[in-house]
Amino acid sequence: MSERIAKFMARSGVCSRREAEEFIRQQRVTVNGEVVSSPAFNVEGTEKILLDGEKLPAVEGTRLWLYYKPVGLLTTHKDTSNRPTVFDNLPAGLPRVISVGRLDLNSEGLLLLTNNGELSRKLELPQNGWSRRYKVKVHGKVDVKKLAKLEEGVTIDGINYGPVKIVLESEQGSNAWLSVTLNEGKNREIRKLMKSINLEVARLIRLSYGPFQLGNLKKGEVREVSGKVLKEQLGSKFQL
Repeated sequence: MSERIAKFMARSGVCSRREAEEFIRQQRVTVNGEVVSSPAFNVEGTEKILLDGEKLPAVEGTRLWLYYKPVGLLTTHKDTSNRPTVFDNLPAGLPRVISVGRLDLNSEGLLLLTNNGELSRKLELPQNGWSRRYKVKVHGKVDVKKLAKLEEGVTIDGINYGPVKIVLESEQGSNAWLSVTLNEGKNREIRKLMKSINLEVARLIRLSYGPFQLGNLKKGEVREVSGKVLKEQLGSKFQL
C-alpha cells in the first residue's frame, strides 16, 4: 500500500512530517536515485529512500515514552547557539525520538516522546480534544475575577486564546499556586495569559497530556508506555 513520502519518513522516526516536507523542498530526499520534488510523492516503502545520502531507519512499531523534562533544556534536536537540549540529555539506549509538542526552556514536567513522527503530529492537533494540565506558581496579587475572565477566552496582542480552566489552589502573601488546564497550548500561552493580568510565572510544571500523567517520574527520567496501554489509549483513535 502506497503512502505519501513525507508521512513515510515521519513514521520512520527520522523527523516529523512537517520537517520531512521541508527537507523535500530543500531537495535533500531521493527515491531510487531521483530527487523528490513534492511531499505528495507516493512510495511503497520498498524503494531506496535517502535523506542527505543516508538510508532512512527501518519503520518500527509505534512506541511512546513519558519524560520529565527539567528546566534549562530546549525541546529541539539542534540549537544554533549550542544550548543544552532535551535530546542531548536523554538516557542511553533510546532510539531516535520526536517530542509531542514542546515545553519552553523554563518549563518542566511531562513531555511525550515517540519514534513515530506521524503520531506526534496527530497528538498535537487541538481537534483531538486532549487537555494539558499544569501546576503554576505565580507572583503577584491574584484577582479571581480576572482569572474568571481568562477562563472565557481572551485576545492578547491580536492572538485569540480559547477558554481555559483555572483553579486557585493556595495563596500565601504575593505567591500562589494555580491549576491550569487548556486544550490548545499555543506558544508560551500560560505565561502570556498570566502576564495579561499582572502575574509573573515563577514555575510551570506540566502534569498531564491527555490520558498520560507525570505521576512519580523524577526529573530527567524516562518511562516507556506499554504496548497494551498504548493500544488502549490510542488504538481506536489513531489506528495503531
